Amino acid sequence: MESDNLETEAPKFRDIEPGILAAAIRAQLAGAEAAGLDCHQLLLDSDIDPRKLDAPDHRIPREQVADLLRREWDLLGDESGGYLARPWLPGTFAMMGHACISCPNLRRALFRSGRFVTMVSDDLHIKLVEDGEEARLIFHHSNEKGLPNQVFVESLALIWLRFFSWLIDRTILLERVHLAFPPSAYNEDYSDMFPCRHYFHQRETCLVFSTRYLQLPLVRDEQQLSEFLARAPECLLAQYKSDHSFTGRIRRMLQQQNGIENLSLDDVAERLYISPQTLRRRLKEEGNSWQDIKDSVRRDMAVYQLKKQETAVAEIAERLGFSEPSAFNRAFKKWTGLAPGAYREKYRG
Repeated sequence: MESDNLETEAPKFRDIEPGILAAAIRAQLAGAEAAGLDCHQLLLDSDIDPRKLDAPDHRIPREQVADLLRREWDLLGDESGGYLARPWLPGTFAMMGHACISCPNLRRALFRSGRFVTMVSDDLHIKLVEDGEEARLIFHHSNEKGLPNQVFVESLALIWLRFFSWLIDRTILLERVHLAFPPSAYNEDYSDMFPCRHYFHQRETCLVFSTRYLQLPLVRDEQQLSEFLARAPECLLAQYKSDHSFTGRIRRMLQQQNGIENLSLDDVAERLYISPQTLRRRLKEEGNSWQDIKDSVRRDMAVYQLKKQETAVAEIAERLGFSEPSAFNRAFKKWTGLAPGAYREKYRG
């Protein structure tokens, strides 16, 4: 069973200051320190004052962080930063990218990336699981070295999210993220890292998103991939695209509502200062619809309440704006393959 210790509120979105929190940099260096690297000198060589890492709220410019990571990987001969039992030799991530670039769609590319990781790692596994209309990309690190590995696993999840969004030239909007860790010292950046609901103390770390992304084609070619890799890791230290899409803005709006049953497309259009007709057209251009987005948020809310609360199915249906419980039952079975009662029984058992 997953822990009940959850962060269930939708993240509060804000403008993130330039740079990465010193607390995250300090955590990232744990693998290098365990491998015997002189991290004090490494920071100095990267033009980072080591004393700044004692101020967790201080931010390090992304260019300096990228230089730090490159130096660390070169000195260790390991792109995992010392966290994996079998080092990722320099160029491993690039080879994974070249292995995936010829895949016809995101589904095949994610499966292939998982197979590649299994071939080069003994203690890291990345697995794609489809469950109804929901996809879960699971990251499991057995941590044979016994290191504080939270930032390593979260960074892998973030890199996969940003890299594969780049491959399809479209931001993969997450339904939620499950984290097999407590909130960290850099938790104020979670809303920038994973713009969705965050659930901590979980059985596994995974990204949850709609399966409709899986059929999208990869639109990059070998030349573009080579250019992208030449800019790594800088290009992976920030969002692939800032999610100012109408889809993303509406999802956040719905997530922050206590209930979504009374919110119509006209209401949303008014809040976004555009006409309903223009909003429908913009959503169509993004490959979405008002109903798709609303159902996505409904599904996430329903799953949480069935797993973690004692709320009656009829009351959940009413909260989510369904006219009657039977309509909610049909929709939920379409989403997950199970009726609400059966779903609750399965995950409570």
